[in-house]
Amino acid sequence: MVKQLKLNALEEHLHDGMSILVGGFMCVGTPELIIDEIVKSNVKDLTIYCNDSGFEEQGVGKLIKNNQVKKLVASHIGLNPYAGKLMSSQEMDVELIPQGTLAERIRAGGSGLGGILTQTGINTIVEKNKQIINVNNQSYILETPIRADLAIIYGNKIDQYGNTMYRATTRNFNPVMAMAADKVIAQARHMVQQLDPECVHTPHIFVDYVIKEEDSD
Repeated sequence: MVKQLKLNALEEHLHDGMSILVGGFMCVGTPELIIDEIVKSNVKDLTIYCNDSGFEEQGVGKLIKNNQVKKLVASHIGLNPYAGKLMSSQEMDVELIPQGTLAERIRAGGSGLGGILTQTGINTIVEKNKQIINVNNQSYILETPIRADLAIIYGNKIDQYGNTMYRATTRNFNPVMAMAADKVIAQARHMVQQLDPECVHTPHIFVDYVIKEEDSD
C-alpha cells in the first residue's frame, strides 16, 4: 500500500536548497496543490527542473514569484515575463536546455545511465564547456544525467499501491521524472482500488507518497 500524505504534512519533506523535478508542460499535468503547499512553506534556494517556468500565477511560476527559486533548469521561459526579468537581472540562475535533451537527461538519471550523446547543439552555444565525443566520424555532445532530491508529479488515477495513470497530455514529463528522484510525491485526481495493469504508466515502485485532491476540500 502506498503511503497517503496530507497536504499539511508536506513541509516535513522539504528543506532549503533542495532540488525538485516538477511534472507538467505549460502547467498541464503540474501538481498545483503541491506547488501551493511549497509556496506556503517558504523553503528557499530551490533548484527546479521543469519543462518551462509556468505562468506568473500558475505552476512553478508561483514559486518563482515568491522568490523561492535559486536556479531554474528548463527548456523555455517565454510564458512567464517575471522569470525573464529575474534571468535578465541575474537574480535567478536560468539554464536553458533543448526540450528533447532535457527529457533524455532526466530519463538517463532515472535509468542509471552515465549520460546521453546528442548532436543537438553542436556548433552552438549549447556545447560550451561540454565534452564532445566522436562516434563513427560524427560529433556528439555528452549530456550528463539529471536527478533530484524530490519529484512532484500529477496522476489522473492512482491506485492503493501507487500505480499511476496519466490522462492524455498530462503524461508529458511526469513518467520520466518519477524515475529520477530520491523521493516521489504524486497528486492524485482520483484514487481507485486497483488499476488495470495495461493502464499503468508509472509503476508503484517509483511512488513514495500520494496526496489525494479530495483531501484538500
